Amino acid sequence: MTSRHGNARTTAANRLLRSRLRAVSLVLMDVDGVMTDGGILFTDGGIEGRIFDAKDGVGIWLLRCAGLATGVLSGRTSQAVRRRARELGMDEIHLKVGDKLAVYEGILRRRRLREEAVCYIGDDLVDLPVLRRAGLAVAPADAHPLVRREATLVTRASGGRGAVREVADLILIAQGKMEGLLRRIGRDRE
Repeated sequence: MTSRHGNARTTAANRLLRSRLRAVSLVLMDVDGVMTDGGILFTDGGIEGRIFDAKDGVGIWLLRCAGLATGVLSGRTSQAVRRRARELGMDEIHLKVGDKLAVYEGILRRRRLREEAVCYIGDDLVDLPVLRRAGLAVAPADAHPLVRREATLVTRASGGRGAVREVADLILIAQGKMEGLLRRIGRDRE
């Protein structure tokens, strides 16, 4: 997270990013283009499907094991998305959302959270209203250029290719929770 050159501007930006990562207690995300690569499969039988990255799923599981809440805000609805979110034990599942900002504000009120406690991962223009408000605004590497420009953090990984896991790891490391999780996983395997 630090620059090889270690200039003052980079160091200050890294400190700000670490501070924002440590403040997160809720990780919300879009689905298409974040949890998936954005592709939507339609079969001849009228069934709609998505492909999810297993590494992202482990990242969401790790966040939950560390006591952080997770959730999705999507403009579309799909049984595959609902099933995946439930499988992962996500706390907030909001599909077919017309106004993501209104739903986001409702979540904050209900959970009594400040915006600084929220990480939002979004990839397209419809995510900008929430990204502009969340304490940690994240865009996958392949997000729309305007979204990447407004994000606090742009992942190295693309949507549906480990971007969520990358964010989860950064949060858990910044919060000092990764080592404990690794020890716990090691004990569970014995």
